[in-house]
Parts: sequence; structure tokens; C-alpha cells
Amino acid sequence: MGHGFGNLWKYYGVISYTLSPFEQKALKGIISQGFLNTCRRFAENVPYMGPPALISYLVYEWAEHENHQSHRKNPADYANDV
Repeated sequence: MGHGFGNLWKYYGVISYTLSPFEQKALKGIISQGFLNTCRRFAENVPYMGPPALISYLVYEWAEHENHQSHRKNPADYANDV
């Protein structure tokens, strides 16, 4: 075989096909298929990643609230100050 379209090469009965980089469409289907695949993959992982993320957020909020409560001054200690 020669160096024709797509560089067809034949090695002892094995044929491999290659395309020129100028003939490939690197971003083909990125809008129509890429966005939909991203949404599908995200939806598939929500049941696995959602509950740990929610629990982590709730623990963080609780810890922040408790920290704020423990560092607050008691207003009754300063009731008689003038």
C-alpha cells in the first residue's frame, strides 16, 4: 500500500488507518453531546456524593454556631456597669 488518503499502511496482513490532524474535528459534538454527558454523569454521582456533602455542610454549620455561642460574652455579667 502507498501513502494515499489516511496513510494506509499494511504490515503482514494488519492494516492501520490514520487521519491527518487537519482532517479531524477536535471539538465535534462538544455542545450537543458534551453538555448532555456532563449532566448525565453529574446526575449519576449525586446519590453517592450528595449525602456526604450535605452531612459535611451540616456539621460545619453546627460547629460554627457552637463556636460563636461559646465565644460570646454573657450580658448578665455587665448589667450593673455604668
